[in-house]
Amino acid sequence: MESGCPLTLSPGKALTSWRGRAENLKPRAAKLRGGGIFCFLPENSHMDISRTEQRILHLLAQGGRIEIEKNDKKRIASVKCLTRDGWHYPDVDLDMFRKLKRKKAVSSSGGGPYRITRRGLALVRSELDNR
Repeated sequence: MESGCPLTLSPGKALTSWRGRAENLKPRAAKLRGGGIFCFLPENSHMDISRTEQRILHLLAQGGRIEIEKNDKKRIASVKCLTRDGWHYPDVDLDMFRKLKRKKAVSSSGGGPYRITRRGLALVRSELDNR
C-alpha cells in the first residue's frame, strides 16, 4: 500500500476511506503495473498547480481580482486580472481563467469580480511578500 494515500483498496470489498467507512465514490484508485496503487486525491486535498496559476492565485490572495466582460450572447468575451493596486497582469487569458474556475480556486458573488476562494488559498503555497 502506498503511504499517504487517503483511500485503501481491499480485494473484493468496496472502496473505503482511511477512516474505514465505506464511501459511495466513483473509483478513485487503480492498480498499476508492478503491483502499486495509484490514488486520486479527494477535492479538499492538495493539488499541484502550474507556475503561472501559482502567480495568479498569489496576486488574488493579496487582494487582486479578475474582471470579465461578456458579449451580446452573455458569454465571456474577455478576462483581465487586476492587482490590488489596479495594475493589469497580462498572463491571464480565457483558458487560464477557465482552469482556475474548474479547480474552484476563484468565484464571483453577486455579479462582482472573481476573487480567490478558500480552496484557492489552500492551493497556493505561501510566498514572502517582499514589500
